Amino acid sequence: MDWQATRPGETSAPLPDRRDAHLVFIGRLRTPFTTRDQCPRQGDAENGPVCRAEIDAPWKAALAGIEGFAWLDLLYWMHQARRDLVTQTPRGGEPLGTFALRSPVRPNPIALSRVRLLGVEDGALLVRGLDCLDGTPLLDIKPHRCLHSARPEPGHAPS
Repeated sequence: MDWQATRPGETSAPLPDRRDAHLVFIGRLRTPFTTRDQCPRQGDAENGPVCRAEIDAPWKAALAGIEGFAWLDLLYWMHQARRDLVTQTPRGGEPLGTFALRSPVRPNPIALSRVRLLGVEDGALLVRGLDCLDGTPLLDIKPHRCLHSARPEPGHAPS
C-alpha cells in the first residue's frame, strides 16, 4: 500500500516554515516491524512481541528505579509518517479530522504506547505493546503511575 497517497475525502495543508520546539531523541525502539503494513493498529501488551527500547549513553542513568514499574508510557516520533493531512479516510470508513484518529499521520507525529515492562538489561528496556517501525526514535519514558504524585488518582480519596 502507498502510505503517502491521498485517499478519497482526504485533505492536506501546507506545513509551516516555522519550528516551535527542539526535541532530543533519547534512543531507538527495536521492533520486528519493518513496514507500516506489518505494524499492528495498536500494540498488544499481553501477547505482542518482545521489543527493546534502547537508550542512548547520555540518558542511561535516567533509567535508575524504572524496574519498579510494571507499566510505562513511551512517547516516540513516527519519523516516516506524513505530516500534512487535515482530514483522513480510515480504511472502510468515512473522512474524519486527523485529531479524531490515532493515525500516525499528523502535524506532529508523536505517538504514545502504554507498554508492559518485562525487564531492564544494559541500558535497554524489554517491553510488550509497541506498534511502531523498527528504529523509531524514542522521545520520552514515563511510568504509567508515578509513586511521587502529589495528587490522588481520579476517583480515589487522598490517603
